[in-house]
Amino acid sequence: MQIEILSVKIEQKKQRAKEYRDLALCSGGFDYSKERVQTSNLGGQIEDRIIRYVSLESEITENIFMLQKMKDKITGEIHNLNNSDYIILLYKRYVECKSLGQIAKDMHYSYDRIKHMHGNALMDFEKINLSTK
Repeated sequence: MQIEILSVKIEQKKQRAKEYRDLALCSGGFDYSKERVQTSNLGGQIEDRIIRYVSLESEITENIFMLQKMKDKITGEIHNLNNSDYIILLYKRYVECKSLGQIAKDMHYSYDRIKHMHGNALMDFEKINLSTK
């Protein structure tokens, strides 16, 4: 679940960063039709958007690094299992964040069979990974 939550946060931050970047790049121009030149706060607004964009990009990079570490740790723990179906199932569920219904389709099993197998896989996972700690 941690992987899924962090993935959602990363995607939302990417969307916000794109919005800030687009706003900074598309922030109106100057009106040269007026006789007098007046200063505006446009420069400050653009600067603020660029700062927010750069800050979000930095957070995204940090979150992606955390996500990869989390996936590596969970994958390593899943690979401690001795049943290939359990490894595939748990990897698809907890690393790829797929639903049991999608996993059933991917693995060509019924949904009920996947639910049952998932329960057994979790019990094996717990036994193996708790005994090694």
